[in-house]
Amino acid sequence: MLNFDWLSGVSQESAKLVFLGLFVLIGILILLIPNDYIFQGIEKKDRHWWSNLKWWAITVLAILFYVYYIF
Repeated sequence: MLNFDWLSGVSQESAKLVFLGLFVLIGILILLIPNDYIFQGIEKKDRHWWSNLKWWAITVLAILFYVYYIF
């Protein structure tokens, strides 16, 4: 059984800012991944922007950030 009484002193606005800050931190860490690691095994001529998983991850993270920002 989980006891979250220790969170009773944290306001909803503070908790929201912590989560949004974590999303920003994760986005920065995603952007730090080198492109050569993402496209490992794919020749330079076959690399396309839609194949870059970093942009897909940033897009999903931005959608989640927006949803958490609204609610």
